[in-house]
Amino acid sequence: MRPGPAAFAIPGDIATLTGGYLYERRLLEGLRDIGHDMLHLQLPAGFPDPFDAEMAAAVAALRAVAPDRPLILDGLVFGSIDTAGLAQVRAPVIAMIHHPLALESRLVPARRDHLHRTERDNLRLARHVLVPSPHTRRILIDRYDVPGDRITIARPGVERPRLPPAPVAPPLILSVGILHPRKGHDILVAALSQLMDLDWQAVIVGNRWDAVHADALAGQIAASPAAARITLAGQVAPDVLETLYAGASIFALATRYEGHGLVFDEAIVRGLPVVSCATGAVPDTVPTAAGLLVPPDDAHAFARAVRRILSDDTLRLGMARAAADIGTLLPDWGRTTMIASRVLSRHGG
Repeated sequence: MRPGPAAFAIPGDIATLTGGYLYERRLLEGLRDIGHDMLHLQLPAGFPDPFDAEMAAAVAALRAVAPDRPLILDGLVFGSIDTAGLAQVRAPVIAMIHHPLALESRLVPARRDHLHRTERDNLRLARHVLVPSPHTRRILIDRYDVPGDRITIARPGVERPRLPPAPVAPPLILSVGILHPRKGHDILVAALSQLMDLDWQAVIVGNRWDAVHADALAGQIAASPAAARITLAGQVAPDVLETLYAGASIFALATRYEGHGLVFDEAIVRGLPVVSCATGAVPDTVPTAAGLLVPPDDAHAFARAVRRILSDDTLRLGMARAAADIGTLLPDWGRTTMIASRVLSRHGG
């Protein structure tokens, strides 16, 4: 059966460099490649905190989608759009939930409660839900009352590395993630500041998603005794990132929460030992043979884990081999696309 028409509604610039946007861009491209007539709706960029005019424009755009065109709706919009407006959408709505918005870091209680209620109510209107991980599926079942048979896991694919490993000296600790409190770069900097007796260098890659946090992070690095060893690189070109991955010895992300964490797959497929936190989907994504996980928000524990890998060649090389072996088993984007395609086909696309 020929793939049918569908739509994908995404806020702002689809080329934005985050794991979520990369996932959705690859999925949109993949669905088109296998024959779906995919309408890309670029919704206002203000979600999940839109102005009134942005909310109205988004509702109008979604209402205009034909009822025979299943509509995948990005989670930043789905979890925060007005429920009454969403109820007016004629197309079958398929929610794309990377992780519930109420689980973002440093939300005030009133905001957290509002997002939880809105997303819970909106999920009752969704025909189906796509999630990137078993963890997000469990959260939606346990906390949002979504029946399990209405949720499909479409794990992100991963691209094979273009460059062979070429570790640099001193050992490079690489961290990749938007400059946002949830990513825990502040914890990483605090941890690295405790490792001045070891030889290393570190690069933090990620765009300035939260300008206030990014400025605070730059100030924290400048005040650190390790300032000369830590580079806050910001957003970098894909070729530069590929070179950094090839030159790294450790991947470190002190995240406070992840619904999946595409960057972990990118590190593992490149044979990098991972240091991260036992939170959200990270334990499901980072195998024990390939990484060390510590409690979130614990810079001392994070420093100890990095120290272990830097100081123990046998441990580091063993984890690198395990990561490389596991990386050969990770799915490609074609598999992710086919899973989403089957969901669309069941609902008219």
